[in-house]
Amino acid sequence: MQKQQGLTLAYGGYLPIINLFVLIIIAFCGVMATAKAEEAIRIVAIGDSLTAGYGLPTGEDFPSQLEAALLEKGLKVTIENASVSGDTTAGGLQRLDWALGNGADLVILELGANDALRGIPPKETRKNLDEILEILENKEIPVLLAGMRAPPNMGADYATEFDQIFPDLASKYKTGYYPFFLDGVAADPELNQSDYIHPNAAGVKVIVGNMLPYVVAFLEK
Repeated sequence: MQKQQGLTLAYGGYLPIINLFVLIIIAFCGVMATAKAEEAIRIVAIGDSLTAGYGLPTGEDFPSQLEAALLEKGLKVTIENASVSGDTTAGGLQRLDWALGNGADLVILELGANDALRGIPPKETRKNLDEILEILENKEIPVLLAGMRAPPNMGADYATEFDQIFPDLASKYKTGYYPFFLDGVAADPELNQSDYIHPNAAGVKVIVGNMLPYVVAFLEK
């Protein structure tokens, strides 16, 4: 009887400590769950000079302006600018692992302009973008694909073949799709820098305003 009572007393003595330990674990799990819920969506922009911010002051590039616009809408995001000026689709494919080095919840893919400017055969551009999208699909990273159009001086045949790449691949991989990255900005001298190729800060603002509904809708899905 004394032994049984001793066990009872011993158990009774440790019960408050056990309860405290359980409460600490529950509280810790709650904090971790809250932190997880509040983690920002990590978006990586992979592109060329159009998204890299060529010729623009710090903070006026596309990823920076888009991040600010999304934050204003109450969406908790961070956008990493993994774009490189002068990049072609081949270059983007080669450095894809580097661009994704810190991980990504979503990729905005904007490549192809330099392919068209250099007259690279559209079939090569298609092949490179296809490989990039296949890799991202295998990594289960959603993609918002920004379309591009060939400049008029490349001729109608080239433009037809090139322009069709983007809707075709968006359909194949079921990506988000914005038809033309420079919509409303291309060929407008007030929205471009002196080279008439790269958007100025005001031009980037127009691009962000045009793309914002597409990005928000994609994030909400």
